[in-house]
Amino acid sequence: MAFMIIAETVRAYRERDPAARSDLEVLLCYPGLHALIWHRAAHALWRRRLTLFARLVSHLGRFLTGIEIHPGARIGRRLVIDHGMGVVIGETAEIGDDVYLYHQVTLGGTSSVRGKRHPTLGNGVIVGAGAKILGAITVGDNARVGANAVVLQDVPAATSVVGVPARPVERRTPLDRRRPVFDPYGTPCDGTPDPVLCEIERLRAELAELETRVGRLAADRERSTMAK
Repeated sequence: MAFMIIAETVRAYRERDPAARSDLEVLLCYPGLHALIWHRAAHALWRRRLTLFARLVSHLGRFLTGIEIHPGARIGRRLVIDHGMGVVIGETAEIGDDVYLYHQVTLGGTSSVRGKRHPTLGNGVIVGAGAKILGAITVGDNARVGANAVVLQDVPAATSVVGVPARPVERRTPLDRRRPVFDPYGTPCDGTPDPVLCEIERLRAELAELETRVGRLAADRERSTMAK
């Protein structure tokens, strides 16, 4: 079973990373895969309530890969961690199948109270480099979180969010709706405008219109004064 999970994860890396040229290269040279193998071992110990040994195995995996995954985190199948350095996954985080994480991603908690305090990621989610998903929130299936976004609220399925705090943006619709578009780094790269910039431009347009109205009123008033 464990061999099958590793084998399908290797295939997932080959399919999604054009730099991967062979299964052996992925197996030997990809720290994201190594971190998952260490996590599987640590999580098995954690479930048997051997928490100290689980933390030791997890700590060793962090030392060797630069990826910190708490042994209590629940991770689905075919997770791809691209580059990987600086990824942090908290104790109560849950990750579905076919998820893609880039480096410097944090699945963190916002509470010091025991219990569910880390995010839940659905199937097929992509999280861009440097993104922070904080709290016991849910990111729906096939959602996209842009690079360096800070997500503090639930993200609906098939939605792309960018910015600080993260806001939804329009995303491309694939020709085959059964296969979601792969957005590199979780960020739409098809010229989709930033929602914050759109709001700023709207405010600028309103301000220009108000200035025009004020100018007209001032001119009308001046003409009325001169006529008297």
